[in-house]
Amino acid sequence: MILAGLLALALADESMPAQPELRLGSGAQLYTWESAWPLAPDHERLGPTHAGVVFDKSGRIYVGTNSPRAVLVFDEAGNLLLTIGEQFARGIHGMLMVERDGEEQLLLTQLRTQEVIALSLDGELLWRLGIPDAEGLYGEEQKFHPTSVAMAPDGRLFVADGYGRSWVHLYDANRNYLRSIGGLGANLGKFNIPHGLMVDTREEPATLLVADRANHRIQRFSLEGELIGKLDVEFRRPCSIFGRGKNLVIADLDGRVTILDENDQLLLHLGDNPDTDQRGQFKIPTSDWKNGTFLSPHHAAWDATGNLFVLDWNLYGRVTKLTRVNE
Repeated sequence: MILAGLLALALADESMPAQPELRLGSGAQLYTWESAWPLAPDHERLGPTHAGVVFDKSGRIYVGTNSPRAVLVFDEAGNLLLTIGEQFARGIHGMLMVERDGEEQLLLTQLRTQEVIALSLDGELLWRLGIPDAEGLYGEEQKFHPTSVAMAPDGRLFVADGYGRSWVHLYDANRNYLRSIGGLGANLGKFNIPHGLMVDTREEPATLLVADRANHRIQRFSLEGELIGKLDVEFRRPCSIFGRGKNLVIADLDGRVTILDENDQLLLHLGDNPDTDQRGQFKIPTSDWKNGTFLSPHHAAWDATGNLFVLDWNLYGRVTKLTRVNE
């Protein structure tokens, strides 16, 4: 099927005039929108996208889906190489690539089975972490639905219960439960859908960033769980946070991607959707997609060379590659 898609693209190139290159951003954050990535016959082959995009050290790209194939693994050109994690399909959400004891591991949060899962890069189950043993937080209802996982340099884990009771749970490097922060609320230190996590190592000591989606903000905590403050930037509904060098990129569910500088100040927005009826919507058909415009950014991440990948929350599956322009 991939070969058929490549053939179709080649035939299209011969019969249609070349399309002008579409660029987004400016300066060091200038990108080309790659409309032919991934190299599949049509985007529907991805399946619904409600997870993330991560990378291994060899340059392979891992895309989470809600399809039976779970995690799709692509090469840099966009060719589908393999799928992994099928035993945990339908419910994969947060994704994180980490290295432990010299080996890369893929960490996933699973909404349906209510756990965090660690897989080897060939899909072998390494460990799983279920509902936290936190007295008084869940009771018999067990409304634990983890949306994100982050890891500190020393191996400590942080798990966001974004679709459950709005706690962020802290674990030691051996996955022993330590404490929880937040809980539902609007005041600083509280959360309303703590959807995405990132351990920020740009400065010492490292800190924890929380995309507090329904409160329209990103909060910062120490790795011990003490509130430091919030980022002084206007967000709509921030979903994920990813860092490269001194910059942060935030996927905002309401139709745009935001890039911040080393001082956490706004550099620019990318792909801002002017159609408010399309923002944060899951069932936008492929016929209504427009190059240069995002729909419902759920996750955004840079690869090792600075190319930016954006996954939209979409029934038909949309992942966009923005190739960094070096001028």
